[in-house]
Amino acid sequence: MRNKRIIYITQTAVMLALLIGVQFVTRPMSTFVTGSLVNMILLLSVLMIGLGGGLTIAVLSNFLAALIGIGPAFIQIVPFVAAANVILVLIAWLVVRKHVLIKSGKDAFIAALGMIVAAVAKMAFLWVGLVIVALPFIPGITKQQISVIGFAFTWPQLVTALIGGALTMLIAPLLKRAVKSPNL
Repeated sequence: MRNKRIIYITQTAVMLALLIGVQFVTRPMSTFVTGSLVNMILLLSVLMIGLGGGLTIAVLSNFLAALIGIGPAFIQIVPFVAAANVILVLIAWLVVRKHVLIKSGKDAFIAALGMIVAAVAKMAFLWVGLVIVALPFIPGITKQQISVIGFAFTWPQLVTALIGGALTMLIAPLLKRAVKSPNL
């Protein structure tokens, strides 16, 4: 039992470090590169480690990124991004985990549909919760900043979550076979 706990903590820490490292290294690149890789790591984390590890990474990564200066410019945005990542991870855990090994066409369809639903739910939450409700009330933010930030947290979030989901569907079965994860 103790060994399982140590493995779980170690896997969670490694995936969290990987996610932060990827954000740091790809920061100068396109949002589509960084966001897609971040979403892939979030999804792989929940599918390989389990719900607790995935949720931990979904929440902590945003606050750690903000702490080291690679997160959003306004700290008030961070909880919304964390909540959106929780939604992505939770839906993937509920829908995708049982079908990601893709044993049949039905499994592939359900896994793909689950990834699409997770991506749409993440983007919808960010669009409604952050862009429409919260951004106009953040002190010190200009209308131009609202426009730029608002754009970044709409359809680009959907695209990066879909790409991250597609990459996950390609990589997760290979990782599962390589590490023999009991969570998939």
